[in-house]
Amino acid sequence: MQPVIQQTIEAQRRFFESGATRGVAGRKRRLLRLAELIRAWDERILEALRQDLGKPRIEAYLSEVHFVLDEIGHTLKRLDRWARPVRVATNLFNWPARCEIRPEPYGVVLIMGPWNYPFQLVMAPLISAVAAGNCVAIKPSEQAPATAALLTELLAECFDTEWVATFPGGIEVAQALLDQRFDYVFYTGNGRVGRKVMESCARHLTPLTLELGGKSPCLVDAQVDLDRAVRRIARGKFFNAGQTCVAPDYVCVHASIYEAFLARMRETVGKFYGPAPHESPDYARIVNARHFDRLLALLPETERNAGRHDRATRFLAPTILRDVKWDDRVMEEEIFGPILPCLVYTELDAVLSEIRRRPKPLAYYVFSTDATFQERCLAAVSSGGVCINDTLMHITALTLPFGGVGESGMGRYRGRFGFETFSHARSVMRKGFRFDLFNVCPPYGAVLERIRPFLRRRFW
Repeated sequence: MQPVIQQTIEAQRRFFESGATRGVAGRKRRLLRLAELIRAWDERILEALRQDLGKPRIEAYLSEVHFVLDEIGHTLKRLDRWARPVRVATNLFNWPARCEIRPEPYGVVLIMGPWNYPFQLVMAPLISAVAAGNCVAIKPSEQAPATAALLTELLAECFDTEWVATFPGGIEVAQALLDQRFDYVFYTGNGRVGRKVMESCARHLTPLTLELGGKSPCLVDAQVDLDRAVRRIARGKFFNAGQTCVAPDYVCVHASIYEAFLARMRETVGKFYGPAPHESPDYARIVNARHFDRLLALLPETERNAGRHDRATRFLAPTILRDVKWDDRVMEEEIFGPILPCLVYTELDAVLSEIRRRPKPLAYYVFSTDATFQERCLAAVSSGGVCINDTLMHITALTLPFGGVGESGMGRYRGRFGFETFSHARSVMRKGFRFDLFNVCPPYGAVLERIRPFLRRRFW
């Protein structure tokens, strides 16, 4: 596999150096072709996602197919403007001159996708990378094999391998790719693998983006529309069976509404999936047996023995845990599944302090009708993104950057932010030969004494 990968990357580098990806019109034509193929193949995409994760059709369409088509449309409308050089002011010391910033593609980039949204989380960064003029190598997740096979076929239909090449396979393929020299690397996944990716990039001083995760907290104030809050939290938590990097990992509820919150949450989950969630067509499955076993181990023994889980079909019931403590097993790691720990608080400063003690999360959710409460929560906790009075929805706004901070990742993308991530902001200054305002060349003599009063008056 190593020789094939190396030959393909070398061919991509030659293709990039030929200038074939430089024209904005060509990039737009290719993205438009990609959108046409996705529309034509949407049923095949939905079926692959069903095979890999048991995704309900509506969840798969909205979060994967529509999401990607929306990103392409957003990019096509704005790409000409994004790709133009931006004129900026020139300081007096360099006058006369003209300064501009040119967005230029890095070259050959690597995108490594995860399994939880195996179509969207490959295609969204791919759209940005192609829009910026790069050649792309893609490593889809081997844990979503049906989607990986479909991605390989679809992208081969849209792009020559010199422009976009897909490398399905396991850890050995990922390592062989990371042994190559890329101009940029974009990884989505967990922090453990993210550290290994970063170590590999360090060997070549390759810049990278890491989209990771973490325990995204959800804080519920006493002043809240409880029915809507519960419905939005349940939707965000159990969408894709909780296998979403920005799903609310745990919820902290004010003591005065704690019991009411739990009762409404159980009622809402019942309305969503009925008395037998394993029979619901609207509830996804855990991706594989290994993750199923990991999630089951997070549950208290009474829940594990409740008979609401099926390893053979990878069904794990929506589970609400009450009276959870900060040091419980379920609070030690990102859950990434349909388990919702519910903690109770009385003092806002105390719960904010507990949240702040933990690594910075990818998302942070605050439910309150009190603007002062919202601002206190925003100021107290750092996170990749924030959504007030809803969950997940902030990532659908293509005018907002998406990315983590600290343990939840580095870098950003989506919309213009994705174009900028895959572009080098190149500084360009143009000067003529007519004259120099400040002709500072040896021998210096008394030049400093002549110009210092002027410089101090103007700039200091």
